[in-house]
Amino acid sequence: MAITASSTTALDVPSLVSQLMAVERQPIDKLTAKIASYETKISSFGTLSSLVSGFQTASAGMNTSLLKLTATPSDAGVLSATASSTAVPGSYSVNVSQLAQSQNLVAAGQTSSTAAIGDGSATTVTFDLGTIDPNTLGGGTLVDGIYSGAIFTSNGSGTASITIDSSNNTLEGIRDAINAAGLGVNATIVNDGSGTPYRLALSSSNSGVSNSFKITTSGGDGSINSLLGYDPEGTQNLTQTLAAQNANLTVNGIAITSASNTVSEAIQGVTLTLKNTTSTPASLTVARDTSAIKTAASSFVDAYNALASQIKSRSAYGSITQEAGSLAGDGTLRLMQDQLRGIFMTPASGGSLTTLSQVGISIQKDGSLLLDGSKLDTAVSTNFADVSNLFSSSTGYATRLEDWAKSALEPGGLIDNRTKSLTQYIKDQNEAVDKLENRMSALEKKYIAEYTNLNLLLSRMNSTSTYLTQQLASSQSE
Repeated sequence: MAITASSTTALDVPSLVSQLMAVERQPIDKLTAKIASYETKISSFGTLSSLVSGFQTASAGMNTSLLKLTATPSDAGVLSATASSTAVPGSYSVNVSQLAQSQNLVAAGQTSSTAAIGDGSATTVTFDLGTIDPNTLGGGTLVDGIYSGAIFTSNGSGTASITIDSSNNTLEGIRDAINAAGLGVNATIVNDGSGTPYRLALSSSNSGVSNSFKITTSGGDGSINSLLGYDPEGTQNLTQTLAAQNANLTVNGIAITSASNTVSEAIQGVTLTLKNTTSTPASLTVARDTSAIKTAASSFVDAYNALASQIKSRSAYGSITQEAGSLAGDGTLRLMQDQLRGIFMTPASGGSLTTLSQVGISIQKDGSLLLDGSKLDTAVSTNFADVSNLFSSSTGYATRLEDWAKSALEPGGLIDNRTKSLTQYIKDQNEAVDKLENRMSALEKKYIAEYTNLNLLLSRMNSTSTYLTQQLASSQSE
């Protein structure tokens, strides 16, 4: 009988182990896919959080817009005005007879702005604001005594001082010392083009008669006093180019005086900025800012629609032709939807207007909102109090929706709690994956060792088979 030699092919260990590990890793792959889906959920809640925040801002803006008023002057060259929420709509007559201005003084000219003035011995220069009767500036006597409202508070007497010595006894040094001290007086150097062109110019930082000032000096050789000394009742070494004065105006015939050209509370809740005097009274109209209300309503509708669209798409269940939303079946999202639906379905109370559709904001078949701007304008112009109640009262839609958004976003709120829950799940599953990965690593090493040893065994078997075949063949040939 003939004997035929046979051999066994060596195993492809890497390929075999790879196939085995693919089967072993299936639980890890399932966990990894689940983790990825939860990460997508967190991302979705991040998007929704941003949209809820935008809706909260829009809801608050709706309330704020109802408080806005405009103040429109008949002549913008005479004045401008802003109105706060406390202003009362109406028309006002404003007549401006005098604008407020700051006192301005200029010193005698010098040939150089950097040449030393005097011998450099220390001179104390004292500025005294709020003590001069503006009606006597340029000479005369005080009539009303000391004015209140001085801006100096460093020593409690309405005065402040600087020292001029050899380190700063030039026009530039004096200018810099005055400006650095924050005296309430501004200093600059002008060049008038004359033979002694450099002149130190001083002006009060604030307008109004209470901010007029005088300058006294002590010490030194008298040179600084000759340059800066100014006493409306006495020696005036500086020349006054502008006298400090208050603004004088009337509002509806009532006389008003202001140290500044910005006049607050002459009209309740209105700030006037005076620009020029009037030859005839200007009118000022304070009215509801209907444009701001419509803009806010449009933002409110757009912000809600953006949020509702994302909630709808991310909660949608899948079909043969459409993939499910990332939050399909999520309980937190369903609760958010139910809460929003409840707010829109619950009428406001306390006024004749109880639903948004009455002011032109209607709910469409797809759940979105649509704004009818004309209907809103009509409601605002004919029934503002009830429009305000519809949005801004404790049962108003903007108030309740803003509160809902705030509660959904705050720490411990719906979105925060759900995000934390998802994050914890991902953490737990990642830890499980790490443990399985360690097990897979050990198992892969085991498989490699086993099949490598099996290959060695097969190799020995092949060698033995070959040897026996050769021996049998040799014995048969004898």
